[in-house]
Amino acid sequence: MKSKPSKTALIGLLFIFNIENSKDERREEIIVSKNVNDAAELSELFDILLKPEFSRYPPGAQDKYIEVISYYLEAGDSFDDLFEDMDTYFDQEIDDQRHFMEVLLSCLKRYQSESVE
Repeated sequence: MKSKPSKTALIGLLFIFNIENSKDERREEIIVSKNVNDAAELSELFDILLKPEFSRYPPGAQDKYIEVISYYLEAGDSFDDLFEDMDTYFDQEIDDQRHFMEVLLSCLKRYQSESVE
């Protein structure tokens, strides 16, 4: 049986949205302009800010993020522990953290498949 993966890596992946990340007014404006509770806007946000960084990761690292998110979604996790200590630039609270992570997973899989092509 596989051991339970750590969510710690996800904190690093989502750090781009964290207030503790270095000040970048353009990035902050992009983040607050999107509704993180709307799948299309959330995907756009990931495409703009996360895709360039994720695409530079080696395939093994990309796989790790996808595997961790998949594991916790399949286990029915709420992701409360991941988001409770994270201060973000998001203009609103995330209404459904599982949905947020499902959109993120979908985007990461798409970025990975695009980098293979």
